[in-house]
Amino acid sequence: MTRPPVPTRSYYAPSGGHPPQTELLTGRAAFTEAYAVIPKGVMRDIVTSYLPFWDDTRLWVLSRPLSGFAETFSQYIVEVAPGGGSDKPEPDAKAEGVLFVVDGELTLRLAGETYTMTPGGYAFIPPGSAWSVRNRGEEPVRFHWIRKSYEAVDGLGAPDAFVVNENDIAPSPMPGTDGRWATTRFVDLADMRHDMHVTVVTFEPGAVIPFAETHVMEHGLYVLEGKAVYRLNQDWVEVEAGDYMWLRAFCPQACYAGGPGRFRYLLYKDVNRHAKLQA
Repeated sequence: MTRPPVPTRSYYAPSGGHPPQTELLTGRAAFTEAYAVIPKGVMRDIVTSYLPFWDDTRLWVLSRPLSGFAETFSQYIVEVAPGGGSDKPEPDAKAEGVLFVVDGELTLRLAGETYTMTPGGYAFIPPGSAWSVRNRGEEPVRFHWIRKSYEAVDGLGAPDAFVVNENDIAPSPMPGTDGRWATTRFVDLADMRHDMHVTVVTFEPGAVIPFAETHVMEHGLYVLEGKAVYRLNQDWVEVEAGDYMWLRAFCPQACYAGGPGRFRYLLYKDVNRHAKLQA
């Protein structure tokens, strides 16, 4: 049986720069008690950060653990110039991570293997791993780096490292949607070793989340492609490729993807662990 062709996918990546003095400062940035929206226009040179032991690298910090808001994870967009990278990228031995490439070509050394990652490339990095990254190309490489302090469970080992590409994985359609709403999953839902899931969610034009999701999971949603109207708490917010939504636990959310093209985002959520009963 012939496999149907995989639709062309795009991955928005910021390039920095600085707005002219003639540009209006009015924008869509918002920070509330339940959610934050960081539009793509905010990701300029002036708000970049730098890290120890990273050469020729800058990053946009999209989210970090914040008391009283979202407390489980941090998410960066990392930009590495040609020749740059790090041989000592992660200082926290308890941190697990996911890398997701959106632009350029990244060379990753992980678990004794070398991988060349291109847009759509996904790597899971277990806590305590020895790993390194380099840009051996001629253009900048940009990737998301999601970090979480791993919650170990007696009797369960930490998950294994792996590297895949979104374009090699068939999305799983949500029941009753005729494939208009689908999720690309990189981890088996039944694998209790994992305490976070990072997925790609795709809506075809006209698809919706038809109820206000209200749940314990925190979210980071980076729009890879398209545009939509997203319900965050009591507000309808317009979002487009390059925007980031940061949701605390129990923030109601829904979505209407009006088109004209697909609406896709990279999604983080914490999973598979008991609620902590002490500070």
